[in-house]
Amino acid sequence: MAGDEGPDDAERHGREGARVVEAVARAVVGKDDVLRRVLAVMAAGGHVLLEDVPGTGKTSMARAFARALGLRAGRVQFTPDLLPGDVTGSAVPGPDGSLVFEPGPVFTQLLLADEVNRTPPKTQAALLEAMQERQVSADGTTHPLDPCFTVLATANPVETEGTYPLPEAQLDRFLARVAVGYPAAEDERDLVQRRVQRRREEVEVPAVLDAEGFLRLRDAVERVHADAAVVEYAVGLVRATRDHPSVLVGASPRGSLGLVQLARAWALLQGRGYVVPDDVADLAVDVLAHRLVLRPETWVRGEPATAVVADVLRDVPLPRVEAAATAP
Repeated sequence: MAGDEGPDDAERHGREGARVVEAVARAVVGKDDVLRRVLAVMAAGGHVLLEDVPGTGKTSMARAFARALGLRAGRVQFTPDLLPGDVTGSAVPGPDGSLVFEPGPVFTQLLLADEVNRTPPKTQAALLEAMQERQVSADGTTHPLDPCFTVLATANPVETEGTYPLPEAQLDRFLARVAVGYPAAEDERDLVQRRVQRRREEVEVPAVLDAEGFLRLRDAVERVHADAAVVEYAVGLVRATRDHPSVLVGASPRGSLGLVQLARAWALLQGRGYVVPDDVADLAVDVLAHRLVLRPETWVRGEPATAVVADVLRDVPLPRVEAAATAP
């Protein structure tokens, strides 16, 4: 059964997404594919972990997305002495002496969690409820977060001193982990030349959408059709991670849900109202690699989780889906 997202609507949202990527690309040069992946995660209603070495534009990307999407942005610089209340908020004395809840930085629309792996697990865990339930519980009272609430977290995978590994429960809350990577030589030259020409550090990023437009984009993702064969393929990939000899703990059912949901958003940003199997395959590493717990001997050999997902992609055959089954 086809979805409700017609060809014209899907193409319109695809053009909107292209304009957002074009706007953000003013600040992040030569990373259009990465920008599309991050936007797809946000459109799918998920949170994204940007992981790479310092200086590759992770923080600039988060700020540029906030401007392009017209979202109210907040930022938390995670440090070893950061407390949970510094993130979610805490009770403070009011004018009459009673305790009043003072909202923390999570009460925003787009939260930049900068260097999230530099704070202890207790503070990292303060984000869990906010990311999954989009609410904060304090002193027996539940405080809902903004419907647009999205976390863009950055992490440095190289340094070990002063960092804390993200627990599996928190990693599982990120819909995708995206590596930014170094720009190509030509793009790096362009990046420097642009900085010289504009004579200032700040980059002007125009607003393409607003909060209402962003929520409409999310709603449109829910109308993108995913054929039963596509769903079966996604579930097959996830289940195959659990049987891989290098894996101690495979991806959870949340991985299956996330992979299909992100594929729907990816299809919409391509201007389609339906998912094809290649959408799932293109996103499998982003969605699944960070959810795997490798066996100790695998870690000692230096085999990355991305290689495990690559093995799974080779082992699980790509289904053939008739056009009639995908077209809305």
